[in-house]
Amino acid sequence: MNAEKTGLFICWLRKELNLTQRELAGKIGVTDKAVSKWERGV
Repeated sequence: MNAEKTGLFICWLRKELNLTQRELAGKIGVTDKAVSKWERGV
């Protein structure tokens, strides 16, 4: 699985759970900027 597909999956799942990037980040112990980078495939 490449970074772009992984990012799309993270974004889709986060939205299915009705979470913001900040809320997801808080639940898994990373920054919201890290979640953003993941979702963009960076």
